[in-house]
Amino acid sequence: MDSNHQSNYKLNKTEKKFLRKQIKARHTLLRHEGIETVSYATQSLVVANGGLGNSVSRSQLLPALEKCGLVDALLMPPNKPYSFVRYRTADEAKKAYITLNGKEIVDDLGQKIILYLNFVEKAQWKELGLQALPPGLMVVEEIISSEDEKMLLESVNWTEDMDNQNVQKSLKHRRVKHFGYEFHYENNNVDKDKPLPGGLPDIWDSILEKWLKEGLIKHKPDQLTVNQYEPGHGIPAHIDTHSAFEDEIVSLSLGSEIVMDFKHPDGVTVPVMLPRRSLLVMTGESRYLWTHGITPRKFDTVQASKGHKSGIITSDVGDLTLSKRGIRTSFTLRKVRQTPCNCSYPVVCDSQMKATPPSFPGSAREASQLEQEYVHRVYEEIAGHFSSTRHTPWPRVVDFLKALPSGSLVADVGCGNGKYLGINKELYMIGYDRSQNLVDICRERHFQAVIGDALAVPLRSGSCDACISIAVIHHFSTAERRVAALRELVRLLRPGGTALIYVWAMEQEYNKKKSKYLRENRISQGKEEISSGAVVPESLTEQVPDVGNQDAAGCVAAITDLQEGGGHASTVTKAKLPVHTNRTSFHSQDLLVPWHHHGKPGKDKAVGAAGPRDPGPVFHRYYHVFCEGELEAACQTLGHVRLLQSYYDQGNWSINNNKAKPEKLQMPTAVE
Repeated sequence: MDSNHQSNYKLNKTEKKFLRKQIKARHTLLRHEGIETVSYATQSLVVANGGLGNSVSRSQLLPALEKCGLVDALLMPPNKPYSFVRYRTADEAKKAYITLNGKEIVDDLGQKIILYLNFVEKAQWKELGLQALPPGLMVVEEIISSEDEKMLLESVNWTEDMDNQNVQKSLKHRRVKHFGYEFHYENNNVDKDKPLPGGLPDIWDSILEKWLKEGLIKHKPDQLTVNQYEPGHGIPAHIDTHSAFEDEIVSLSLGSEIVMDFKHPDGVTVPVMLPRRSLLVMTGESRYLWTHGITPRKFDTVQASKGHKSGIITSDVGDLTLSKRGIRTSFTLRKVRQTPCNCSYPVVCDSQMKATPPSFPGSAREASQLEQEYVHRVYEEIAGHFSSTRHTPWPRVVDFLKALPSGSLVADVGCGNGKYLGINKELYMIGYDRSQNLVDICRERHFQAVIGDALAVPLRSGSCDACISIAVIHHFSTAERRVAALRELVRLLRPGGTALIYVWAMEQEYNKKKSKYLRENRISQGKEEISSGAVVPESLTEQVPDVGNQDAAGCVAAITDLQEGGGHASTVTKAKLPVHTNRTSFHSQDLLVPWHHHGKPGKDKAVGAAGPRDPGPVFHRYYHVFCEGELEAACQTLGHVRLLQSYYDQGNWSINNNKAKPEKLQMPTAVE
C-alpha cells in the first residue's frame, strides 16, 4: 500500500471514529435530556461536552464560538455538560459546525475535552422556577473591610494551641476550631455545663457590638466555630441542632466566595452566593426547617454579569459561568440554648420529637407488635404518598415475569401499589398486601389484589406457578419470622415452580461500585464530615427508592442465628433500634428508616408559586438489611427447594429459587 493510500485510510478511520462519537453524543442528549437534533443547518447548535457541568466556563467557550461568526446568545444551563449557541445566520452556525466539531478545547481545570456539535431547531432545557431566598435568610455584603478580614484570618493560629482555651480538630476535609463551647460531632450538640475557658477571642468584642447596634443580630453569641475549607471540599446538608442553639445563627465568609445550597423538605433547592467578606444570617424558617450545605466541587455556577454579587443564583442561562473556588474560612457564631426548643417546626425539632425509639424484639409477641407499629401502621398512613414514588418496575423483576410461560398463575406477596401486576398480560397475577389502602390502589388500577399476610397467604398450597416477593421480607424483625415468610412462598408453589425474592442489602458498595442509593447522595456524610449541626435524614428531602443495600459486616452472626434457629442473641434484645440517615451506608442490620410524608400545598399558594408544601409527619419503618450470603443461608434451611441464582442488584440481594418436583425439588430465590 503506497503512502497516499495509507494516509487516506487513516483519515477515513479517524472520520468514522468521530462520526460514531458524534452520533453517541446526539443519542445521549435525546435519551437523557430530551434534546432533539436535526440534520439540516439552522441558526442554533447544541454543544456537547461544552457546558458548566463539565468545567467549561463561558469565558473558555465563547471566544472559540465567536471565531466562526456573530453569536446572538450562548445559553449555559446550570450543572449541565452541554450548552446552546445561537448565531445571527444559519451560514455562521454551519461554519461553527464544520470548524469546531471534534475540536479540542481546554476546560477550566486545564484538561482537554472534545466538542461535538449538532443543529437544533431551538434551545431547550428544563428551566428552574423563579425562586426567592428562604424566609428568614439574609446576606449582607462587605460586612467588614479587607484589613479586618486579614486581621481575623491571622488571629486563627492553626499551628499551635498553647492556651488550651479552644478546641482544634482536623476533620477529613477541613480544619476546625471551637471557642466558647466545643461542638461534639458524635451527637451534634454542645455540653452546656462545660464551657471552654476564655470564651470568644477578644477580637470579636467590637465586631459583635457593632452588629448588635446596627440590628444585624439580636443576641450576642457565646459559641464560635471556625472552619477552613480547601477548594473542592464541602459540608453535608444539615440543620443546626434545635436544642443546642438559639434561633439566630450567623456565618462570616472570608478568603473566598462560595455557593451554599438551601433545601426545603419539599425538595425546593435555592443556591445562594456568599461573597467574600459577607455575613449570612439565618433566623426562623431558614434556620429551623431548611437544610444548608456546600456541594464538594472546585467550581461554582455563578452569574457572569458584574451586577450580581450575592443572593440567589438565577436561572438566566444567558448569564451563568463558573467561578473557581479558593481557600475559604468561615466563622459561624451562635448562642447556646439553655431551654428546650419550642419552635414552630416540630417535625425536625429534636426537643419536640418522640425521644425513645423502640427496643429490639425479645419474643415473637414483641416482634409482631413492632411490625404492627413500625411496618403495617406506617404503610397504611403513607400508602398514597408511597405509591406516588413507586412507578418504575425493576428491570430484572420484569425479565423474570416476562420469561414465565403464558397462562402462569403468579402470586405477588407484598404487592404494594401493584406496579408488577400488569407487567405481563399473558400471566394471571394476584397481589397480596397487609395494607388495605395499598390494596385499594391496586383495585383502582383494575388489578386483582386482596388483603393478605405474608406469613399466611389466603391461597391454596401448590397452586402457583411462580411467586415474587419484592422488598418485603426485610420488614420481618426476627430470623424465625423471615424464614417463615420464605417457607410460605414455598408452600404456594407447585412442584417445579419458581420464586423471585428481593431484600435490602447491607452493602452500599459492592465490587467497588456504589449502589444508586448512595450515588444519589453526592455529598459524603461520614461522621468525621458532619457539620456543626444535626445531619437531617434525607427522607426530609428525598424518599428512599425501592432498592435495598447490604454490607458484609455482621454476616457470620446473621448466618449463625439462622442455622441455629435461635433468633437474635439476648445481649441485643433490649438494645434500642437506631434511626438510619437515608442515603448513607448502613451501620446496623436492624434499624428504623425515616419516611417524610409530605403535606399538601398551602391553600393560599397559587399554582406554580415558589412556596413549598407544608412539611408532614415523619414515620419510621423497621428494616432488617441482609448481609451477603444471608438470604441464601435462610433458603437452605428450607426443604425441597433449589437455589437457581443469587445476585446483587443495585443495593439489593436477590435469589431465584425453584421448588423441586417429586423426584427433585427446586426453588429459585432473588434478593433485592
